[in-house]
Amino acid sequence: MSVTVPVPNLSLIVPEILMLILACGLLLVDLFIPRDRKRVVGYMALLGVIVVGVVTATFWSKMAQPATTFSGTFVLDRFALFFKEVFLFTTAITILLSLKYLEIERVSLGEYYALMLFCTLGMMIMVSGADLIVIYLGIETMALSVYVLAGFMKFDHKCTEAALKYFLLGVFISGFFLYGIALIYAATGSTQLSQIASVIRGRELAKDPLLIVAMFMLAAGFGLEIAMAPFHFWAPDVYEGAPTPVTAFISVAPKAAAFAALVRVFYHGIQLLEPHWQILLWIICAVTMTIGNVTALMQQNVKRMLAYSSVAHAGYILLGVLAANQVGVQGMAFYFFAYAFMNMGAFGLVIYLRRENIVGDDIDDFRGLAQTHPLLAVIMVVFLLSLAGIPPTAGFVGKFLLFAAAIKAGFYWLVAIAALNSVVALFYYFRIAKAMYMQNPEPLPRPSPGKGLVVALVVVGVFTLLFGIYPQPLMSLAKDTAHTFMMFFL
Repeated sequence: MSVTVPVPNLSLIVPEILMLILACGLLLVDLFIPRDRKRVVGYMALLGVIVVGVVTATFWSKMAQPATTFSGTFVLDRFALFFKEVFLFTTAITILLSLKYLEIERVSLGEYYALMLFCTLGMMIMVSGADLIVIYLGIETMALSVYVLAGFMKFDHKCTEAALKYFLLGVFISGFFLYGIALIYAATGSTQLSQIASVIRGRELAKDPLLIVAMFMLAAGFGLEIAMAPFHFWAPDVYEGAPTPVTAFISVAPKAAAFAALVRVFYHGIQLLEPHWQILLWIICAVTMTIGNVTALMQQNVKRMLAYSSVAHAGYILLGVLAANQVGVQGMAFYFFAYAFMNMGAFGLVIYLRRENIVGDDIDDFRGLAQTHPLLAVIMVVFLLSLAGIPPTAGFVGKFLLFAAAIKAGFYWLVAIAALNSVVALFYYFRIAKAMYMQNPEPLPRPSPGKGLVVALVVVGVFTLLFGIYPQPLMSLAKDTAHTFMMFFL
C-alpha cells in the first residue's frame, strides 16, 4: 500500500522564509562586524525588512481568492497580506527609532534586531494560521522574542522587572490558550478552523459546555496580547520599563497580530458561538476603553499614559470585532495602519527626549518643545490629534469606520460610550500639547536627534495627515481585505 505525502506549496510562505533567513543572517553577520561599526547591522535589518515588504506586496493581485498549503493549516489571503504589511511597516519604523537609542544606551545591536525579526516572523505566521496549533506556534514565536526584547536593558532594574512580569503572566495565559485548544479538539475532533466550523454547524455543538469554556480560554490568550480588560494590568509596567523603541513596537504589532488571529478564529472557526460571546464582548469593550482613558488621566509618565491609551484603543478596535460585519473588519484594518503611524510617532518623540542620565518620558520633559524644536512639536500635535480621533487625521477616519460598523450592527449605546471616552482622551493628550506650547523649556540642552529618528518621525507624521486628508487608497485596500475575508464568514 503506497502512501501519498502531500507536497506543500512553499511559494506561499516565501515572505516567512525570507524573514527567517534575514534574522539568522543578522546573527551571523554581527559576529564579524567590528564594535565601532555595529550600526551597519541596523541598516541591513531595515533593508531586509523593506525587501520582505515588497515581496509580500507582490502577492496582493494574486490573492483575490485565498490559497492554502500544508494541508490547509496555513492560509494566504488579502487579510493576512494586509496585516503582514502592518507588521513589516512597524518593524521598519522601529528599526529607525532604535538606531540612535541603542547608541545612547550602549547595548549590543545584532541580537536586538534579530529578535525583532523573529518576533515579526511569529506574527506573520499567526495571521496566516488556519489551524489553532499553527496560530499557537506563531504566538509563542512572537511572545518569546518580546519577552527578551522587553528586558533587553539587563542592567536596568525597571526593565528586567517589566520583562519578568510580562513573562510570568504570558506563560500562565499561554497555558490557558493551549488548554482551550485541547478542549476544542475534544469537542470537535479537529484544530483546523474550517473543520471546527463545519462540525459545529453540522452537529449543533454551539451549546456544548466544552466549547463555551474553550472560547473563554482562547479569549484570555488573545486578551493578554491585545491588553483588553481584565488582562491589561501588565501593559503599564511593561510599557514604562521596556526600552522605548520596544514599547513602541509591542504597542502596535503584537496587538495587531492578536486582533487579526482573534478575528480569524472567532469568525472562521467558532462563528456559531456568537450569541454566547456577544453580550460579554459588549461589556469588555465598554470597560476596556473606559478603564484605559480614565486611568490615563492620572498619569504623569508619558509611557504609562500611552500604555493606558493603548488599552483604550483596544476597546475602540473591539467595536469592529463586535460588529461582525464587513465595515467592522475594514475599520479594524484601516485603524491598525493609522494606529501604527500615530502611536509609533508619539513614542518616537519620547525617544528624541532621551539622553544620558535623563529618561525623558515625563510630561515635564516636553516643556517648551515648540520653542526649541517647533517642527517636532507640530508633528507631535498631529500624532496627539490622531490618537484622539480629531480630523483631518488618519485616526479620525479609522475611528469613524469603527463607529459606523457598530452603529450598523445596532450597538448605539456602545458607540455613545466610545464617543464619551474619546472626549475624555482629549484631556490627557492636551496635557502634552500644553507642556510643549504653554510652558517654558527646561534649561538643559536638547539632544541632537539622529537622522533615522527624524526620518521615522517625518514619514509617520506625513502618513498620519495624508491618510486623514486623502484616505481613499488605504481605505480601498482595507475594503478589499474585509471583502475577501468576510466571504467565508457570511
